[in-house]
Amino acid sequence: MPLNTVTKAGFTALVKTLDKRYSMPSRTYFSQVAIPELYKTCRQRVAAELKTAEFFPTTTDMWSSRTAEPYQSLTVHFVNEEFDLKARYLQTAHFPDDHTGENTAAGLREGLASWDLDEENHVCLTTDNASNMVKAALLRNEWTRLQCFGHRLHLAIENAMKDDRVSRATGLCKKLVGHFSHSWKKKAAMTEAQRELNLPEHALITECPTRWGSKEMMIARVLEQTKAISQVLSGDRNARHLVPTWQDTDVLESIHKALHPLQEFTDALSGEEYISISYLKPVLHLLATSVLAEDDDTDLSRSIKTKAYLKDKYSDPDTQEILDVASFLGPRFKTQYIRADLTCH
Repeated sequence: MPLNTVTKAGFTALVKTLDKRYSMPSRTYFSQVAIPELYKTCRQRVAAELKTAEFFPTTTDMWSSRTAEPYQSLTVHFVNEEFDLKARYLQTAHFPDDHTGENTAAGLREGLASWDLDEENHVCLTTDNASNMVKAALLRNEWTRLQCFGHRLHLAIENAMKDDRVSRATGLCKKLVGHFSHSWKKKAAMTEAQRELNLPEHALITECPTRWGSKEMMIARVLEQTKAISQVLSGDRNARHLVPTWQDTDVLESIHKALHPLQEFTDALSGEEYISISYLKPVLHLLATSVLAEDDDTDLSRSIKTKAYLKDKYSDPDTQEILDVASFLGPRFKTQYIRADLTCH
């Protein structure tokens, strides 16, 4: 809540109702005493943890607030003395400078220095594929950069979905989600139709533009509920145009067939409480095998599968070395996904 909440009549009345003896501190107290003390205590605790980290990778990103203010984030990952994997979000620093590679690298160096983290122990930097991030890593030759798998996959799938048929079908799904989310009567009618048709009583899912998986979940849910949607909307003159045609359904089924396998096994790379890099080679192998075109694929399914393939994006020798070591150290994988000639060394 904003700091001025303590000055609002309704909030102060609520607190008095809970305890008439309590004296509400001022807004100044929270801004100048309570929050700075809380920050100081938290920073000291995190700094003490970081002293136990011998080596560490980092993750960084640039983003904008709702008011379009630019920021640079920095997260550090390390193993402590008890061999527990830890991740600490160190900062979201205001970044008014131009987002050049030089400025981005300087911002990262300042962030590391402010936490007394030695760059020589910085083993890897994970970023998206923005040109300034790529250049920032190149400027610091000792920084090995690893592409964010989720971001790279999102871009590949978005590129694979550039098709007029896909745009129409997914656009229809978005309209359906909006239609049902803005009408409680339609929601009630949907529930009734689901019961009559013996369908799962699931709500439609909204797509998040920055997460490809949410598009697949939206499509899967529309396919699951097509009969209920048709039953609810067919009798409504103003909404019957939203009922998916057989052509729309064919397109949605083609998309779902191509993307669903990716949804199932890429979740393994979304964890923060376990080492995820060791999964990358096995997942790339699955991309090359599980997502191969099949005889009964439609042309659209085959096209999406082909364009979503990512192996070439991780072909850099330095990146391959990291992936090989990580895969070898993973007890489940060892040498299974490493070239035979490399296992002899």
